[in-house]
Amino acid sequence: MTAVGDAAFEMIREIRRQFKEIPGLLEGTGKPDNARCVDIATTAALKRMVLPGVLAVVAPPAIGFTLGPEALGGMLGGALVGGVLLAVTMANAGGAWDNAKKYIEKGNLGGKGSDVHKAAVVGDTVGDPFKDTSGPSMNILINVLAIVSLVIAPLLGQVYG
Repeated sequence: MTAVGDAAFEMIREIRRQFKEIPGLLEGTGKPDNARCVDIATTAALKRMVLPGVLAVVAPPAIGFTLGPEALGGMLGGALVGGVLLAVTMANAGGAWDNAKKYIEKGNLGGKGSDVHKAAVVGDTVGDPFKDTSGPSMNILINVLAIVSLVIAPLLGQVYG
């Protein structure tokens, strides 16, 4: 969640810089530096996923070889149940925040510009990363944990067999 927010703020700073420094950009006659924005998004995505990726790869061998195959099975079961529940919760909550903002923007509960709309915009700021990035990434985490566990299973069989 914080990685998405940090990358978004970095993108905002770059866009503001371009509006200040590139003549005619605000009027539509200048050409934006799209490559710089793509670079920011790509770099942020790669840098921010290093630690979670390392944890997902290191955790199964650490648990399997220190506590045994049963503990690894327990970790996988917990990751599966907890990860699926968290992913579903994030997807539903994110969608609800997004739909609430759309509902208000149609003129309900005060419509655009109202305090309710301002609150809904803040909620949508959290909801979009929930449903678009953090929720779906749970699937990747569960898959990586399972694949690494399957790869080390023969070694665990030799050690604990």
